[in-house]
Amino acid sequence: MSQETPETSATAQDSIDVAHLAGLARLALGNNASAEVAADLRSIMAMIDAMRAVDTDGVQPLSHPLDAAVRLRSDVVTESPDPQHFQRHAPATADQYYLVPRVVE
Repeated sequence: MSQETPETSATAQDSIDVAHLAGLARLALGNNASAEVAADLRSIMAMIDAMRAVDTDGVQPLSHPLDAAVRLRSDVVTESPDPQHFQRHAPATADQYYLVPRVVE
């Protein structure tokens, strides 16, 4: 991925082809909506340019923005399945399996 200079980035912002992007996204935009989308895309690109300008040398990446400890419950079995409870209304069972009529010959 190449780093763009502010001059090339500004040129890219001016040449946003909203009709092409709308076609790729399968969106039908009117003239007023196209102008609004172009303005929104320009502001998004300006925000990305501002974020790129921030010096992040020496900053370690974070997995989460908060230093919160995750409280996890212990992995202990608390219930065991009771096949007789689930199968008591089944028409036919054998060895804890449901018996069904043969469909495929």
